[in-house]
Amino acid sequence: MEEAINSSKAPEPVGLYPHARRVGNVLYLSGVGPRERGTKKIPGVELDDAGNIASYDIETQCRSVFQNVKYILEDAGSSWDKIVDVTVFLTNMKDDFPTYNKLWAEYFASNPPCRTTLEINCLPTPIAIELKVIATI
Repeated sequence: MEEAINSSKAPEPVGLYPHARRVGNVLYLSGVGPRERGTKKIPGVELDDAGNIASYDIETQCRSVFQNVKYILEDAGSSWDKIVDVTVFLTNMKDDFPTYNKLWAEYFASNPPCRTTLEINCLPTPIAIELKVIATI
């Protein structure tokens, strides 16, 4: 069984893709950022008049990303504790990894999933973090 899944609570995708795709009992999430549904607001990000990042709070962004992942998982019939693998994309590893790592330990206090963290030079919207998640249902 294969099925595309779109959450009614997570932010709308910025391109032509579903929030997730279910294949059997495995759920593959598309990249998830911190935006809020129905708006272009990005928690923890201040933009200048040209739309560039003037400042950001990585902790606020991380918490928002985690909440968006939870929304997608729940709408797909899964849950946070069923995450098995996460790829993390950060735009500033040096400054943001310590905070991200601290929050990871908070949100995954027991039985953490596998994780790969990469630094990239930018993401499609003015954000500092995005998660790619695989979970079971």
